[in-house]
Amino acid sequence: MATSCEKMKKIQGHPCFGGNHHKNGRMHLAVAPKCNIKCGYCTRRHDCANESRPGVTSRLLSPEEAIVRVREVMASPVTGPIIKVIGIAGPGDPLFNEETFETFRLVDREFPDLIKCMSTNGLLLPDKMPVLKALELHSLTVTLNTLDPEIGGRIYSYVHYRGTTYSGKEAGEILVHNQLEGIRQAAELGMTIKINTVLIPGVNDSQIPLISKQVKELGAFVMNIMPLIPQADFAHIEPPSAERLDALRSDNEKTIGQFKHCKQCRADAVGLIGENLQLAVATAD
Repeated sequence: MATSCEKMKKIQGHPCFGGNHHKNGRMHLAVAPKCNIKCGYCTRRHDCANESRPGVTSRLLSPEEAIVRVREVMASPVTGPIIKVIGIAGPGDPLFNEETFETFRLVDREFPDLIKCMSTNGLLLPDKMPVLKALELHSLTVTLNTLDPEIGGRIYSYVHYRGTTYSGKEAGEILVHNQLEGIRQAAELGMTIKINTVLIPGVNDSQIPLISKQVKELGAFVMNIMPLIPQADFAHIEPPSAERLDALRSDNEKTIGQFKHCKQCRADAVGLIGENLQLAVATAD
């Protein structure tokens, strides 16, 4: 794994981990369609060009198509100079799709200087850690919404793990255990870890300070408290106000650093945070 000096240099280049998000950009590759859990706040659609939220992509790519897209973006005088990170964040869970690992191998072969980043629900982290170690994954984002399995049973409709589908508290127990163990193992390997927590008012508010304390102890680098996007099972819940988010971030910043520039990007976003340059790229075929 990278030395501490190399690690800090890469962090400074990663716009989603506290680096200069006005200068450095990222490219998300939508190569992971399958998901192994059902989050109550998630709606995944694959052809929704005017939305910017997790789970959305205009087109699914194969690993071979993804590396062609990377070549195009890196060769462009507009996007090439700013792209520092290749991320895989869906539209399903990257660890549940073998295409994720093949894509990273192809990218690393041609563009070894690009930071490899992944966003996952964490269910398969302990199982897939040897693969991530071999890939020398630098940045890992884990979406952790609760430490309480009963609350997990309310947030997740089901968890599909090792051939069996679980629901309720049992699903929450498996998911939380694997998330925490995966974070611990990733930190031991020297990965830079960000924790995404979706704030669902009236559901997991009380969990935020508990999560921040636990993940800091496990070795996470930064936390990203994200507002609920009202949809699916939680379409009836009002999202938290900006003031509420700011207050929570300030309170928990005393425990762990807070990332405050998240735009809840699409699974195929390209460019600086808040930009949707993937639309122009995707229609240039």
